[in-house]
Amino acid sequence: MGKKKVMLPASEVDLTAVRYDHDQIQAPHFTGLGLQISTRVLEAPIIGSLIVSYLRKKNRMVEMLRNTYIPEPPMFKPEFPPQEPELGAIVVEEAGKPEDRVAAALKCLPHYDPAIYWNDDSTTSFRYWKIRDFAYAYRARLATPSMVAEQMISALEEFNRSNPLSPLLISFDAEDVRKQASFSTRRFEEGNPISILDGIFMVIKDDIDCYPHQSRGATTWFHEVRPVKEDAVSVSRLRSCGVILIGKANMHELGLGTTGNNPNYGTTRNPHALDRYTGGSSSGPAAIVASGLCSAALGTDGGGSIRIPSSLCGVVGLKTTYGRTDMRGSLCDAGTVEIIGPIASTVEDVILVYAAILGSSPADRISLKPSPPCFPNLSCQEGLGSSGPVRLGKYPEWFNDVYSSEISETCDDVLTLLSETHGCQVLEIVIPELHELRTAHIVSIGSESLCSLNPHCEDGKGLKLTYDTRTNLALFRSFTATDYVAAQRLRRRLMYYHMEIFQKVDVIVSPTTGMTAPLITSSALTAGETNLQVSGYLMRFVVPANLLGLPAISIPVGYDKQGLPIGLQLIGRPWGEASLLRLASVIEDMCGKSKKRPALYYDILKGK
Repeated sequence: MGKKKVMLPASEVDLTAVRYDHDQIQAPHFTGLGLQISTRVLEAPIIGSLIVSYLRKKNRMVEMLRNTYIPEPPMFKPEFPPQEPELGAIVVEEAGKPEDRVAAALKCLPHYDPAIYWNDDSTTSFRYWKIRDFAYAYRARLATPSMVAEQMISALEEFNRSNPLSPLLISFDAEDVRKQASFSTRRFEEGNPISILDGIFMVIKDDIDCYPHQSRGATTWFHEVRPVKEDAVSVSRLRSCGVILIGKANMHELGLGTTGNNPNYGTTRNPHALDRYTGGSSSGPAAIVASGLCSAALGTDGGGSIRIPSSLCGVVGLKTTYGRTDMRGSLCDAGTVEIIGPIASTVEDVILVYAAILGSSPADRISLKPSPPCFPNLSCQEGLGSSGPVRLGKYPEWFNDVYSSEISETCDDVLTLLSETHGCQVLEIVIPELHELRTAHIVSIGSESLCSLNPHCEDGKGLKLTYDTRTNLALFRSFTATDYVAAQRLRRRLMYYHMEIFQKVDVIVSPTTGMTAPLITSSALTAGETNLQVSGYLMRFVVPANLLGLPAISIPVGYDKQGLPIGLQLIGRPWGEASLLRLASVIEDMCGKSKKRPALYYDILKGK
């Protein structure tokens, strides 16, 4: 049979014979002048193709995609089997008004006691102001949205003068913020706020439309070929709840990177350590939440782009089930791996924002047949295991495949606490073909990104992209139709494995990232950087949820010896957001007392 390899059907694979593949990406690290030269070489017609072909072979992509017979038919977008209703959850109407869903979510939250935070200054542990803190301050006339707006504008101006430079926003209009805040203040004065989100400040990642701001995707030109004329659907839903939209947050150019590096507008720095990356691609949204300027933000997640920066910045990031949020009005609305989701300082704030933005597009409602959206009822006294112990699936070899054992040990400690305190069962699982999964993901997201960008690149705009983006596009151009179909055949196999795992466990657990925030090299600030080894560690645990469309959440659970945040990831069944949010809330309660104040933090509610 020559070089051809034949895969058994997924249902016939012997899981006891599966061996974990400690995957190390074979590619050089370039930055500065070296990156510029290497990019031009890769873009050269003959030598570039030879180099890319060599790298593909070194990373077994040719063997897997072209020399292997994959028996499963292709799955061109996630397809989910019917799911059982979530236990202990409150069902809401998907097609209802966003403010009604937010009101339903608010009733599911634990009792709020303002005296704990407003009348007692003896607490020594750090905590972020929550959405309900702002709402209480407005209703008790301790503050107004207009007062907070001035604090926000002042803080952003100070931030923009900081050294080193750490730009959070790409587009910002102070007068527009003041105008929105004045409308909100008037509603409170008249005793008629729209929802608990009225007067809450949020930023929107620069690949999601937020009129009148343009969506550049952190490029220098995308707004020229795609002018914004209205809000994205998710942004419109937030606006209808009274949210004050500050502007467009910085990001890794076009979302094609894991660090947040951006020579076009400057690289957003990690609020916990200014010499470190935030993670990408939703770098600005995570940093602005971590620095205290906003309680929440909207990001997109096609390859961990919400969860990676949330983990590295010590905040909470939710990737919803594929199709749970409407992608219309984003730069990636035609993809099969990406979602719009919330980043927030707390799980309850994630729940409130998620309540506002959820709702499938009309096309996805037909093709995906989503289960009704639910919220966890956190207001009741029933424990986590009231309906039976929560089963946590851990693949030990994968779980421990990290840059530093501090990460896996910290996450393991949380699992032990869950077991001892809440009766959770930690069960060992095996996830076959993870290397194949990562390959299928990069071929899928790469081909879909290139399909959207190619008309503009052919028009000459591609040369205006950053060097690391151009390097990625050079790889993406090597993918063929055969590669793409093979990747979708793998997607169906991998969906089978994961649905079988969810017959035995409720949640798959792992670290969110395989390393904490990486250092920024000075040469990367002006010319960019490509380091696929770092990307491999940052993406190691996040891509299954993207390729298969599963919901996942990152919760901060501790710090390494350098004081850098560590995140724990939970991956759930399709449409199982409520179960993930319930477990995430329990984990947050267990780990919240150890939360540290970031080095760069603004108290915009009290003006400290």
